[in-house]
Amino acid sequence: MKFFASCGKGLEYLLADELVALGCARATATIAGANVEGSLLDAQRAVLWSRLASRILWPISEFECADEHALYAGAAAVDWTRHLSPNHTFAIDAHVSGSAITHARYAAQRVKDAVVDTLRASTGQRPDVDVESPDVRINLVVRKGRATLSIDLSGGPMHRRGWRRVQGAAPLKETVAAAVLARAGWAQAYAEGGDLLDPMCGSGTLLIEGALMAADVAPGLRRHGDAMPTRWTGFDGEAWAGLRVEAIAREARGRATLRPCFHGSDVDPHAIRAAHENAQAAGVDDAIGFSVRDIADLAPMENPRGVVACNPPYDARLAADPALYRALGDALKRVAPQWRAALLCGDGELARATGLRAKKSYQLFNGAIECSLIAVDPIAPPQREGIEKRALPEGAQMVANRLRKNLDKLARWRQQEQVSCFRAYDADIPEYACAVDVYTTVEGEMWLHVQEYAAPAEIPETTTRKRLNDLLLAVREVFALPRERVAVKTRSTGKGGSKYGHFDHRGQFLTVEEGAAKLQVNLFDYLDTGLFLDHRPLRARMAREARGKRFLNLFCYTGVATVQAAVEGAAQTTSVDLSATYLEWLADNLRGNGIGGTRHRIAQADALKWLEADSGEYDVVFCDPPTFSNSKRADDFDVQRDHVRLLRAAVARLAPGGVLYFSNNFRRFKLDEAALAEFAQVEDISASTIPPDFARNARIHRAWRILASGS
Repeated sequence: MKFFASCGKGLEYLLADELVALGCARATATIAGANVEGSLLDAQRAVLWSRLASRILWPISEFECADEHALYAGAAAVDWTRHLSPNHTFAIDAHVSGSAITHARYAAQRVKDAVVDTLRASTGQRPDVDVESPDVRINLVVRKGRATLSIDLSGGPMHRRGWRRVQGAAPLKETVAAAVLARAGWAQAYAEGGDLLDPMCGSGTLLIEGALMAADVAPGLRRHGDAMPTRWTGFDGEAWAGLRVEAIAREARGRATLRPCFHGSDVDPHAIRAAHENAQAAGVDDAIGFSVRDIADLAPMENPRGVVACNPPYDARLAADPALYRALGDALKRVAPQWRAALLCGDGELARATGLRAKKSYQLFNGAIECSLIAVDPIAPPQREGIEKRALPEGAQMVANRLRKNLDKLARWRQQEQVSCFRAYDADIPEYACAVDVYTTVEGEMWLHVQEYAAPAEIPETTTRKRLNDLLLAVREVFALPRERVAVKTRSTGKGGSKYGHFDHRGQFLTVEEGAAKLQVNLFDYLDTGLFLDHRPLRARMAREARGKRFLNLFCYTGVATVQAAVEGAAQTTSVDLSATYLEWLADNLRGNGIGGTRHRIAQADALKWLEADSGEYDVVFCDPPTFSNSKRADDFDVQRDHVRLLRAAVARLAPGGVLYFSNNFRRFKLDEAALAEFAQVEDISASTIPPDFARNARIHRAWRILASGS
């Protein structure tokens, strides 16, 4: 049996691990949750014990949902007498995406009508709706033309632990607090005799959650008191009672041995009063020492082992001052240099302002606010004797300043579009001619890809080498990353002039996200990484247009456009490339997104010859050929010479109403508009396909939208 556990974005992998530890057979992280294999008992145990899940959803029906009529019919086909009685109150939580049904409240209303109509027809009575505290909460998700109806076993938001009496101006969700503590390794630190410190504790969420974790208190034990979380008729009340008895016994043992090892302070006395009240309600006030104190007045910690967990202010309601973050970092180095720390900061810039070297960094959301969580271990690594940190050279400082400016400029766009892989620098200072791309993995680790551009022939190699070294100094200063997470592609001079030097052979693939797709990249072994970042908007456009349609990807490379189209619901995909390496990469990308079967075809072939021999029809075609190819297994290809032949063959494969997107990055390319006018309508869409992180290099590629003549 399978169910779904939802969570805040950025907590998915932690949640999947937690659910397996709770006894579920399998849990696979997906966007904002985990798909779980387990029994109803496993799901009920998760309701009681999961610290990270937002809701536990038990599916009862899934059906095709092309429009509102199909939604009503599918909901009405459910035998609701098996799930609730007319005496029960209920509510519908709806989440919709796609073009068929666009309003969640209307979708909820249609399902409500179906439930009421069905029960009234079966029993002669109708149940009442109670949106605040229903007996049964029903969850609806409509995505990609399919609807899923589930019972919310949790009966409401699981971040509510039942102890909060007072909250501050920007409260931290308890589920996010649990994630911060997990990333800090608090459970292990407590077991080893360590303390927990929060020097900006606000209303005490991190400390209280940490104390309840240490005391082995089930997070769902107080949420509903003695009542069951739901009155769904399928809920196993006897099993729930057994789970609670076990949890109560574990709580008694845990509280009896809880050490008073928690230290909280805040400069705001109102916050400390709120923290006291909350800790008393949670029954852990005796274990926590609270004080009104500025971070500059923190006393050194007596215990040599421990964890700092902190959520410094960062949103619009509270000041986000880099100087405050710097003061926090300096204070922690002074009072707990050998401890571990997990700091939930407003963004990467504020995280870097602490001056702490992050071992790992993660992106997650506290409500609607995207945050940067850094894990530091230890807080102050011992410096080698006789070595002091030196100021950056003048050129490196210029590059560092530009990098910080670029990151700040792109921050709002990246947050709005949820972009985790982007170009941070593109020869902005001409003398420092490199591209710097940021890749953030699904686990939250940041990696960099630095690619050197060819310098003019008259520039001495010693000069270019010094400039590259200065740029790398700036990069490592700004991003605070170890050398092993910075891939550098340099040019060396050999026979035939300037060319790229030797690449590593690590075989190291990282998993990143673009939109809803998970993608494999390799930063070290090849000239390109497997993901052309500049095509991001064009891929998104094609994926939307390919929903329910046939998609063809020519010269597909690692198949990112194919994966995007498949994830967005393309009916069929066909991908063609001559390289077995790239096609194997594509296959891995498809598997990584749970995509397979005969609907997704891969062909190893000369794309032009394959196209001229193929007899299929396609609704959306993507053609992004190389500038030149002289493979031994295929005829030579030159995009300037052969593009008319290529596009003629591609247009011939368009279904009625189909569209071809053609792109290339050859700077001197000139489209033969007169020849194309004989069989196609052509529109230059280049400007709309250049994302903000490539705005400085607007000719990174050119793109055209092409229709068959008469379309």
